[in-house]
Amino acid sequence: MTHYLALIFTFLTYQVFGQDIIETKKGNLTIHPITHATMVMEWDGKAIYVDPTGGATAFEGMPAPSLILITDIHGDHFNQETLQALDLRNTELIVPSAVAALMDGIKAKKITTLTNGEKTGWDNITIEGIPMYNLPETADSRHPKGRGNGYVLTVSNKKVYISGDTEDIQEMRQLKNIDVAFVCMNLPYTMDINQAADAVLEFKPKIVYPYHYRGGDGFSNVEEFKEMVESKDKNIEVRLGNWYPNQ
Repeated sequence: MTHYLALIFTFLTYQVFGQDIIETKKGNLTIHPITHATMVMEWDGKAIYVDPTGGATAFEGMPAPSLILITDIHGDHFNQETLQALDLRNTELIVPSAVAALMDGIKAKKITTLTNGEKTGWDNITIEGIPMYNLPETADSRHPKGRGNGYVLTVSNKKVYISGDTEDIQEMRQLKNIDVAFVCMNLPYTMDINQAADAVLEFKPKIVYPYHYRGGDGFSNVEEFKEMVESKDKNIEVRLGNWYPNQ
């Protein structure tokens, strides 16, 4: 009976969150798409929230966050109401300095700032800040270089790239040995599926998740993105997650 109930719970969790499993040498890395740029990753008894939005109700059934990563200042990445609604007493936040400057009133165990090119360690995970920005680089850019962070996490023997809001930049194309990549694609804010596919085909992650793909004119065609990538490189697997469950 206990095993049967566990199977039901796993099935229901998958239905709600669309979870996926990445095997590492030190246990499974479980990925839960929540919405748009928001996700939860579980590994080694810890829960990593990325760009938490949607209030506490968006994370019902999820463990409390051990670590929160925030990529940028915009509301679909940094949501103060959601942070205030979550229990952060045992949570460390790793954020760009531009986000740290907006965090008055957020009470957490620790807040660490990370800039592009810097690395830090957190509980056996290495975290590196990666540039994310719009092209061409202009003073009025939605995402100027240096303000926000993409991230590369080394989790056991796996390297996980989270693009944040970026266009087809050289720093992304030059990434090496990425096992799992979360790549944005939504005009006019980041890049289109053609740019995203071309970049992915250059830096060759083993698994790619299109995410952050709701743009000014609706949703990007992630099925077409998948076809574009997999038809040209059979060694890259594109996985389509349930990033917009209520839409």
